Amino acid sequence: MFNPSLPLLEWLKIYLEEPGESEATMNILIAGGTGLIGSALAESYLSDGHQVSIISRNPAKVAKIYHPVAWDEPSLVAALAQTDAVINLAGASLAGENPLQMRWTPKHKQAIISSRLTVGKKLLQAISKLDRKPEAFLQASAIGFYDSKEVGPADEKTVSGNDFLANVCRDWEASTADIEELGVRRLVIRIGLVLSQSGGLLPLLALPFRLFVGGRIGSGNQFLSWVHIQDVVESIKFLIEHPEHQGIYNLTAPNPVTNREFSCALGKTLHRPSWLPVPAFALKLILGEAATLALDGRPVYPVRLLKSGYNFAFPDLASSLEDLLPA
Repeated sequence: MFNPSLPLLEWLKIYLEEPGESEATMNILIAGGTGLIGSALAESYLSDGHQVSIISRNPAKVAKIYHPVAWDEPSLVAALAQTDAVINLAGASLAGENPLQMRWTPKHKQAIISSRLTVGKKLLQAISKLDRKPEAFLQASAIGFYDSKEVGPADEKTVSGNDFLANVCRDWEASTADIEELGVRRLVIRIGLVLSQSGGLLPLLALPFRLFVGGRIGSGNQFLSWVHIQDVVESIKFLIEHPEHQGIYNLTAPNPVTNREFSCALGKTLHRPSWLPVPAFALKLILGEAATLALDGRPVYPVRLLKSGYNFAFPDLASSLEDLLPA
């Protein structure tokens, strides 16, 4: 019941944390809980009545809604001892602080690598000290694991590439592989291009179309293996809540599109023309090696996720864009 003497945020926290009568409450610990995916996932778990803790270097920031956990080992061990599932999404953004200035400098490359490997090792070390270990550990990765310059389709059995992104993803996944030897069920999710109105690349991609200067990028033949943020959140929850699932899963929609198709769909949704292409040489000049994110791509399919019984809320691009970019 609403208590007018409490601040609204505090009341909301108490109200949402009350366990439902029909479902068991889980204790969820999220690393990277303030990012695009982490914040949406934490909000969803909290609204379902579960206990949500977020590991943060700024505990006061997340304490307004969630249970904050510091990164020192004693704090991690104490929190993990009460945790049912760990979700590791932590890692420096590939785009950096400003997506318009996202050249992969040596310093930025090192931050991309170390931020992922350090977190994984810290979590692994803390879990190894527990008598009661979490039931599930979900490790984030990305479809950059696969060779983006190949033209054939990729599924979970496809081998990795050998470029910078592939090496990062392979090492990121390996950083927590030993958790399986501790008897913890491990899930690895290779995430595609996440479409969200709250952040990520969609607002950036939509901007030139809103200004009537949108169009394909490069040849337009490269594939975009995208996924709606709602399906990212719900598929993660689905995999964690069903103990029969483990191993590697691609988190992409079942219908990848070419960049040309994506641009046309984006223009149609926004009632704007798709007519002004972005030359590949211009992107390479501006972004350097990071231009591969926009210029390369192969179709990646969520074969194991579909076989698991998960039903996509947004399996096609048109309905996703209409939901995220309403007129």
